Amino acid sequence: MSQREFLPAAGRDVFLPLYDPLVSLIGFGRAVQELISQANIEAGHDVLDLGCGTGTLIVTLKRQYSAVQIVGLDPDPKALQRARNKTRRAGVSVQLDQGFADQLPYREGSFDRVFSSFMFHHLEEEERERTSREVLRVLKPGGSFHLLDFVSGEGKHGFFERLMAGHALMKTNSNDRILQLMRRAGFTNVTKVKEGSMLFGLMRTSYFRATV
Repeated sequence: MSQREFLPAAGRDVFLPLYDPLVSLIGFGRAVQELISQANIEAGHDVLDLGCGTGTLIVTLKRQYSAVQIVGLDPDPKALQRARNKTRRAGVSVQLDQGFADQLPYREGSFDRVFSSFMFHHLEEEERERTSREVLRVLKPGGSFHLLDFVSGEGKHGFFERLMAGHALMKTNSNDRILQLMRRAGFTNVTKVKEGSMLFGLMRTSYFRATV
């Protein structure tokens, strides 16, 4: 694989051991469970988790849907190693691949469901567009894309919202921009399913669904 820069799961490699305790503290597990529950997963489905990080979502998925084939993709080899350790401890079997969301190494129509959780805001605008088109390409007819992320907005109340909104890439990660990206990519029935929050309501999130 050619060398390409990426943002590690924890921002910096030195913080990776703290990643799972931190995301657990701010409510990642509950948010991921809500995302999964909206996807109407069925036995025999092929599922892809973009930016799978240390594997929290894929382990949760496999424990709930043992008859589902699950693939996790992430550019960070150190996060993937932690994901392998986590799946081994959990006693679940999944496929873990190293790669980028805007250059998916899978053939057309490979998956019934594609998930993305708290990854989109790390991408540049052009990468978000390419990623949306790649997700559409690898989804089967009737498949769906389920996205959860922090979002920017008009009203910024409190330290964490101001901090997130000040992040250069967060400024364009609004509800409207995400919906527009999905529609431009060619998805149909693009909707914001619901809004949520994390860290005791200090960080705003949105859930999106788009179908092929």
